[in-house]
Amino acid sequence: MMPTTIAVRPFVPGGPDFEAARRFYTALGFTQDFVSDANDIAGFSCEGGSFLLQNAVFPGWNDNFMMSLAVADLDAWWTHIESLKLADAFDVGAPRPPAMQPWGLRVAYVFAPGGPLWHIVQA
Repeated sequence: MMPTTIAVRPFVPGGPDFEAARRFYTALGFTQDFVSDANDIAGFSCEGGSFLLQNAVFPGWNDNFMMSLAVADLDAWWTHIESLKLADAFDVGAPRPPAMQPWGLRVAYVFAPGGPLWHIVQA
């Protein structure tokens, strides 16, 4: 029998500006659950999951890192995302509006500080 699993949490790159990344995820709607004493890891959660934000830069990896966030109402999320003016507030790429993708999912794209690309998908 397999031992009980509590959670699977990816480490998301948040450097080179860890504080801006923390503000970004809070503005987006995640809850910051903790920050380590060394200020090198912060835990974030939402209704359906969680992740660990790293205060680190990994050349070649940061800009290739992707996360998927499945939501019940992509149009409501897009309205929220647009209201945040993320590109101006956090010096990131402009979010891309929801569009049907060839693989059959409707997706909006959000660029985070430090490089990660979030795929916000209609569940």
